[in-house]
Amino acid sequence: MAKVKTLFFCQNCGHESPKWLGKCPSCNQWNTFVEEVVKKEESKNEWRQEGSRERIAKPKTLHEITSASEVRIISPDAELNRVLGGGIVPGSLMLIGGEPGIGKSTLMLQVALSLKRIKVLYVTGEESDQQVKMRAERILPKEKVSDNFYILTETNTKNIFLAIEQVEPQLVIVDSIQTLHSTMLDSAAGSIAQVRQCAGELMKFAKETNTPVFLVGHITKDGMLAGPKVLEHMVDTVLQFEGDRHLAYRILRTTKNRFGSTSEIGIYEMLGSGLREVSNPSEILISQKDGQHTGATIGATIEGNRPLLIEIQSLVSPASYGTPQRTPNGFDHKRLNMLLAVLEKRCGFRVGTQDVFVNMAGGITVEDPAIDLALCVSLISSMEEISVSDKVCFAAEIGLGGELRAVNRVDQRISEAEKLGFEEIYISKYSKKSLDLSKTKITVKSFGKLTEVFQELFG
Repeated sequence: MAKVKTLFFCQNCGHESPKWLGKCPSCNQWNTFVEEVVKKEESKNEWRQEGSRERIAKPKTLHEITSASEVRIISPDAELNRVLGGGIVPGSLMLIGGEPGIGKSTLMLQVALSLKRIKVLYVTGEESDQQVKMRAERILPKEKVSDNFYILTETNTKNIFLAIEQVEPQLVIVDSIQTLHSTMLDSAAGSIAQVRQCAGELMKFAKETNTPVFLVGHITKDGMLAGPKVLEHMVDTVLQFEGDRHLAYRILRTTKNRFGSTSEIGIYEMLGSGLREVSNPSEILISQKDGQHTGATIGATIEGNRPLLIEIQSLVSPASYGTPQRTPNGFDHKRLNMLLAVLEKRCGFRVGTQDVFVNMAGGITVEDPAIDLALCVSLISSMEEISVSDKVCFAAEIGLGGELRAVNRVDQRISEAEKLGFEEIYISKYSKKSLDLSKTKITVKSFGKLTEVFQELFG
């Protein structure tokens, strides 16, 4: 008879304890421990059926290991390929999370339907097969649906692996990991132990069969992936699907990637027929408006290997209630306070008594310090009620002394601005030293201090 064992798990980080604790020693959160029943089975934790031969790994030296070129599955979705680092790596375990209704299931179903040359198994524990079919027909016409696409509505991992052995798919998508449960444990689906156990079984399957697996995960109210923190350590890639579900645009970014960069982003537009790839994000990040407005400037930033031009919108007005407000949307709050201090101390602008509101157009979050100059110009433009030409963009970091600091890959920023029809770009004089401007049609102006930029623009 199987032995029943009770353990306590932290619902925040997954820390395991033999007894209940008021405060988690791992994440320092209070009242997060929940009791779960763990049943130790006599059979081994295997994804295979009984009777299959077990492969025993042997230690090897580096000379014995043959290096082969990495062969990836190239998806028709260019944005997904970019975020993953060039395509889907065989044998990889990928986790995608996001808010409810953001489009995680739509994105995964769209990817599965687009891969017509490989066999895909779509496992859903949240929807019926009729619901998946209705959504698939909305994304892709019925006559274009591939015969290599299979749907399985199941939550038991044992039955899922039986179906996998029968279908032998080349890609598996699980929607979602919180709905699965393993017969190895007695706890309910979605618990810390079950999420860790099911993810472990799928990881073992992916590595042993060289089959890529996508896991769709829920997030908590804090925006973190639900389940134990060890889940993010187990998988090879963690993708985050962001954006306001009431707006049309979505951003897919990676927070962990063992096979590529973690600074790439993919941008989609949500339509009635599914998600549309946005090949030129600068066009949607620069808002369409009639005439010139104060407080609006264009900054040249880089996300991963992709240069972007984004519009910064600022509103500066006298504080009506005692303490001035500082409200940035898509920009770091502490860095905004630092730039306001530079404007007051080094440039002489009285912004300490002003309410400041900053917004990055398109709902994107910017961390590139090259956006500093565009933000400062936007703030003073709104404060002084002087508009800046929409044919001018900016790319420079601001130092605490009010100097303009050089930024990396400024040549790509200049090329993107020239491609979109801008006439001038303001950069640091230290960036201009390494540039070849012989073939550049756009006017490149370089400055050493922030005050020189204000003198040029506002007189």
